[in-house]
Amino acid sequence: MTKVWQEAASTEVMDERLIDELRNIAPTKTDEPLSRHTTFGIGGPADAFVTVRSAQELARAVMMAREFAASVFILGAGSNVLVGDRGIRGVVIDNQAKGVTLAPDDGVARLTAESGVSFAALARQVAREGWAGIEWAAGIPGTLGGAVVYNAGAYEGCLADVLVSATLLNGGNATKTLTNAELGFSYRNSILTHGECTGCVVLSVELALTRGDAATLVAKVAEYDRMRLAAQPRGRNSGSTFKNPPGDHAWRLIDAVGLRGHRIGNARISEKHSNFFENLGEARAADVAALMREAQRRVKEQFRIELENEVELAGEGFE
Repeated sequence: MTKVWQEAASTEVMDERLIDELRNIAPTKTDEPLSRHTTFGIGGPADAFVTVRSAQELARAVMMAREFAASVFILGAGSNVLVGDRGIRGVVIDNQAKGVTLAPDDGVARLTAESGVSFAALARQVAREGWAGIEWAAGIPGTLGGAVVYNAGAYEGCLADVLVSATLLNGGNATKTLTNAELGFSYRNSILTHGECTGCVVLSVELALTRGDAATLVAKVAEYDRMRLAAQPRGRNSGSTFKNPPGDHAWRLIDAVGLRGHRIGNARISEKHSNFFENLGEARAADVAALMREAQRRVKEQFRIELENEVELAGEGFE
């Protein structure tokens, strides 16, 4: 079913003291339109919008919001999310923590990266340097932190294949490092999506890479680019809208119920790939959400299959 954060009207009021404290940690804006910060180009304002540039600032901002009992939403690259037309109450943290270190040792390397690093940019960088393991991620538009939450994957690879551990700030403001096994990865899921780590925020990630041939890896990236451009639409969207059900593809089911190209307002199910929903210009979150509900309704009615969101709905204003 569709996952919605804060859909009911919120009574949360920002404390000016919190705004002042956040500004002591990192640049902070109020009433910032989130349409400026999402790949969909959709979304109302954030009460407070804090841009952090290190894992330390990220942890401090989260803890400060909690001290004032304000809700917190971590925004990575703005992909894989649909923000409601009335925006997000509380504190939205723009995660720009991008520190990276690479420690090679006899044909293998441990890569430690902060959670705001672009997963695609990181994949391309290490491929050029001759390190293999995440070249399949060169087209994934989100951050490394988001990749941990959803066990991001493409072209038969996924983050669980290379992740050693992730360092988190938990709901009690303690920093803890969890191993691959402890993160409970499955298809587009982890303990962070299952509710087993309430309030956990990814601070940094450690990956294991192996030595490869740089020219071969760069060629693989180029081939993945070609395949992606041939199959996926350009323009304003958030990537795949629904997870693939076991043994099938969400795009095939949506296509089969006659929704390819279906439009509500300025939101449209792509004619190129039926699991991509597009903003044709000034689309409302409510229109995209209505398209999603219609796809879920028709697929369930015809195939008895529940389409599960891959895109996250956040904030208020989907009706």
